[in-house]
Amino acid sequence: MKIAMTSVYVDDQEKALRFYTDVLGFVARNDVPMGQYRWLTVVSAEDPQGVELVLEPDAHPAARPFKQALVADGIPFTAFAVADVRAEVERIRGLGAVITQEPMDMGPVTTAVVDDTCGNLIMITGS
Repeated sequence: MKIAMTSVYVDDQEKALRFYTDVLGFVARNDVPMGQYRWLTVVSAEDPQGVELVLEPDAHPAARPFKQALVADGIPFTAFAVADVRAEVERIRGLGAVITQEPMDMGPVTTAVVDDTCGNLIMITGS
């Protein structure tokens, strides 16, 4: 068994697609109209056949309160790995990303947190 897909709940799929591709550097993999919403996935440019991130509409009544509670407590929804957290933070900040936690050494890893513009905090982790 392996992880094929995982989801992040977003309040606007088009805005999420722009952020996750134009800022974070993921690549669109699936974009299928499904009524009011889309089956919308992105993948790492470094591993285009790897795990897909579903940009899932947060239309379910429990999704938004769940996301808001995480943000209120400063808890990231998910985490992405990079080789150099500090360099990545500067790169995405240059593209307009809002960093909510500057790079911080946490034992053997460095982490930072970014606002994905769609109601989530996302951790970036690496060295």
